[in-house]
Amino acid sequence: MQTENSFFGSVGAILGEVIRAIVSGIRYVFGGFGSAIGDFFSGLAGALGMSPSVFNFALLILGLLLFWAAIKAFIGRSIVSGLFWLLLAMLLLSGLIG
Repeated sequence: MQTENSFFGSVGAILGEVIRAIVSGIRYVFGGFGSAIGDFFSGLAGALGMSPSVFNFALLILGLLLFWAAIKAFIGRSIVSGLFWLLLAMLLLSGLIG
């Protein structure tokens, strides 16, 4: 009876070590990835002169989308629409960057 408990105990210990190694590896990979993303956003915010918050990055994306709409309007030969989208994009981005 003790040989069965010892066998299953050792199998459980081996399985536990394997799971622990897998979790540690995943944590190592994503820990470095998360740190790299954090450093990227901090550097981007520092270069633009804005504070690194989620709200500011959402406004940055919105401003870039407005700028893209202006470019598409200019390509479509709509000067008034292009100027309108460009004005909105520049107002948003200049207020964000300060």
